[in-house]
Amino acid sequence: MVTSFPQSHATRVPLVPVATGDLCGQRGDRPAGDQASWGPIIGSMNTKDRNVDTVASHAGPTRQLAEFVADLRFEKLPPDVVTQACQVILDAVGCAAAAWREDPRKTRIAADLAGEFQAAAQATVIGGGRTHAALAALANGILVNAADNDDTHKRALIHVGSVVVPAALAVSEALDLGGRDLITAVVAGYEVAARVGMAVMPTHYRFWHSTATNGTFGAAAAAARGMGLGAEAVQAALGFAGTQAAGLNTFFETGDDTKSLHPGKAGMNGVLAARLAALGATSPPTILEHPKGYLAAYSAEPKAHLLTEGLGRRWEILENGFKFYPSILASHSPIGATLELVHRERVAPERIRRITNHTYTTVTTHFSSKAVDSVMAARLSVPYCIAVAAVDGEVAQRQFQPERFRDPLVRRVLDRTEVVADPELDRLYPEKFPARVVLEMEGGERYEMSVMYPKGDPRNPLTAVELDGKFRDNARALLTDDDAVAMTSAIRELSRTAHVRELMQRLGGQPRRES
Repeated sequence: MVTSFPQSHATRVPLVPVATGDLCGQRGDRPAGDQASWGPIIGSMNTKDRNVDTVASHAGPTRQLAEFVADLRFEKLPPDVVTQACQVILDAVGCAAAAWREDPRKTRIAADLAGEFQAAAQATVIGGGRTHAALAALANGILVNAADNDDTHKRALIHVGSVVVPAALAVSEALDLGGRDLITAVVAGYEVAARVGMAVMPTHYRFWHSTATNGTFGAAAAAARGMGLGAEAVQAALGFAGTQAAGLNTFFETGDDTKSLHPGKAGMNGVLAARLAALGATSPPTILEHPKGYLAAYSAEPKAHLLTEGLGRRWEILENGFKFYPSILASHSPIGATLELVHRERVAPERIRRITNHTYTTVTTHFSSKAVDSVMAARLSVPYCIAVAAVDGEVAQRQFQPERFRDPLVRRVLDRTEVVADPELDRLYPEKFPARVVLEMEGGERYEMSVMYPKGDPRNPLTAVELDGKFRDNARALLTDDDAVAMTSAIRELSRTAHVRELMQRLGGQPRRES
């Protein structure tokens, strides 16, 4: 298949008629005059139509993942996978919209950055105009992650939605694809990102931000699926993803802007990887399994079998969780335990003598800073999240604003909050995100509560009503209440959408001023 991105510059490559087939029962031949060319995209969606669980066993894992992506078809996706794909799109779009309200400084940086290149207006920056597809993936990835309320695959420890969804949306809009194409691209991206992440965790996380590194493979897979690339080209795209994968965990102490840059850049790099492959550029064909490849370089204990184990039969997108609180996922179990204690025992926060969170080691090494002097630093600090939950009796967006993390009582309880690693709980992670919170009062009272699966985990999921409510609350930064309800329905019924472009244009307006 030969497709193309639209291009606004004077130099154009002639576009030939496109025989796209009928992948989702909604597209036929695309006429040559439908859009201008960004150059031909190489590959074919009309490769042999195999069942997605019969990828050639003799091939290496990079090739097997490439064949899986190239052969993936909407018609072969189980209904619960389609539903989950719509939900992760809904959640990601809502998080991006909310960023305009929760972190206007960061959102303005993202939108301005995308606009400064004066690139072809191919795809929408949510709340911020239109730009080139790769730049839209960059900006929207920053927006989705800006308020740290985006989804997480817990075994891979990736905010998959902030990387895969922006890349898939950008390519789908630029190529005027339909909803079924978008869903299929998102599923392809989730499966690849999660599997690469599981294969290099947990030692990968010592230095590397998994969303940035492993997410790049997911973005490349999503973009390649949206472009309709064949297996050879998808394999090349994965090679380009691996050589671009980057992003260090240094931000955990400061909460600086690199945290949100990472998913944006990963999404952009994924679009670039697919585009390079489409143009015929070459990359290492065994980027994942090569002795000098990704697994060897990025993990002290790589697990190559997890790249393809159950591929096409076990769907990792179903293991994705949605955040109930707008903070680091490691804080959610202790937040839940703390809120249960303070409400059940009617705790007076000024009488708290000590709070101890017994949990798994990664929390102590990555998420326990008390140097909370910015919004993102507050979101990334488990001790702060516990302290503000104990004082306020709730954890919502307002708990991460300066007036709360500077509050004297919150700071006093924060000083009295400790995080302690427990070897017994280490053995439960990452299947569970365990926390045992012990709250001690000045009068000698001692209260204890344990949470194994936080609210939003696949084993303790948000309901469809809760997810819709989260989206509507987030979307109010851009949409009226009625429009937010309509957008919820449109995304949940995405398989009926003929043009993703029309959906995205409704999200490109300026942020609303709430009265």
